[in-house]
Amino acid sequence: MVTARNYDIPALRQLDVAHHLPAQSSYALQVELGGSRIITHAKGSTIYDGDGHAILDGMAGLWCVNIGYDRPELAEVAARQMAELPFYNTFFRTATVPPIELAARIAGLLGGDLQHVFFNNSGSEANDTVFRLVRTYWTLKGEPDRTVFISRHNAYHGSTVAAASLGGMDYMHVQGGLPIPGVEHVMQPYHFGDGFGEDPAAFAARAAQAIEDRILAVGPQNVAAFIGEPVQGAGGVIIPPPGYWQAVEAICRKYGILLVSDEVICGFGRLGEWFGFQHFGVTPDIVSMAKGLSSGYLPISATAVSSAIVDVLRASGEEFVHGYTYSGHPVAAAVALRNIRIIAEERLVERTREDTGPYLAHALASRLASHPLVGEARSLGLIGAVEIVAEKGTNRRHGKGGQAGPIVRDACIARGLMVRAIRDSIVMSPPLVITHAEIDQIVDTIVAALDASAEALNALG
Repeated sequence: MVTARNYDIPALRQLDVAHHLPAQSSYALQVELGGSRIITHAKGSTIYDGDGHAILDGMAGLWCVNIGYDRPELAEVAARQMAELPFYNTFFRTATVPPIELAARIAGLLGGDLQHVFFNNSGSEANDTVFRLVRTYWTLKGEPDRTVFISRHNAYHGSTVAAASLGGMDYMHVQGGLPIPGVEHVMQPYHFGDGFGEDPAAFAARAAQAIEDRILAVGPQNVAAFIGEPVQGAGGVIIPPPGYWQAVEAICRKYGILLVSDEVICGFGRLGEWFGFQHFGVTPDIVSMAKGLSSGYLPISATAVSSAIVDVLRASGEEFVHGYTYSGHPVAAAVALRNIRIIAEERLVERTREDTGPYLAHALASRLASHPLVGEARSLGLIGAVEIVAEKGTNRRHGKGGQAGPIVRDACIARGLMVRAIRDSIVMSPPLVITHAEIDQIVDTIVAALDASAEALNALG
């Protein structure tokens, strides 16, 4: 097993506080805690920190390490590509070998009309590309008024200005004067939170109707696209009821609006298919992806575009004046290619669909759904959530709401399990190489954390 070098952890924590600004963090809390938890090495589905703790990574890093940690073949591929050609750009009518081959591989996985791929470096950049591409497309089509995007409350599409605006998280919008103009948000298909006790089919229809109602309010001639995650990840693992996505697609086709599937979390096997839209049986016009594309080993993302859209861009004769220095970085692309090969050769997509995904669902249902503090335990493939409630049989929260998740999360981490708290839920997204025994460990640890947190939760009211 890979082992960590002999780091001076106290000195690193001091440097962390003195110089390092972590992502999406309270910098006051960073100082109060004396620095961050420092992860030093990892193997399979387990990470190790500088204090010697082994922690089962129930979040696959940040929804991304699909093939697990410590894959030497990816390091070998990266080293070989660095030796041959460490970098060249894709500007000025140039390209390198790995992104060309990767684009073809992605197109084959997507199938159908989704045959063209633009490379970026992160999920946020992939959705910024969506934003500019869609507006450019409609202008070239002779419909420049089609500028409005419709998204959902509590959606997450990234942290850049355009991507955070496409997202529907209010706490992000209060910083930086977001959202920018031209983005409308409608209800999310959150049955447990927003449709508790309602017939699932009726709720699905109501949530889809909210999209059509907003299209009509804005004016169909002004709407460019609808964007949505097949399953909202950072929003709390919101799994839409059956029929929702089919209704959304029908509405988009009815009004000639582009359908964008944000697969940054759901892509590359997470739901038991290569892409989430394939699980739900819909056909998007554009697909954004990242995370599992390289299993997080190097930064890379992609925006896949239908031939119908590219035909318009080509017919115009105009340049699409958009791109990044590292778009199609040859090393990142080479690593992503090998990552996809590993997923395919080890049949991790099929394993998620036929084995580990159903095993997780059964474990949650049999050992957590009946817990007195659990209102719902849900999953699809290898992504899941546990809703924490103050009264069994309801969706009533402890205290003012939003405080239960962090309490139980901290109890999980203290017991050797990394999960994420989203308001009053615990969410999980383990590597696709997770074993049955490790799934049992996830569920058992959450049960123990809930039991240990009962007094603190009850004190919230």
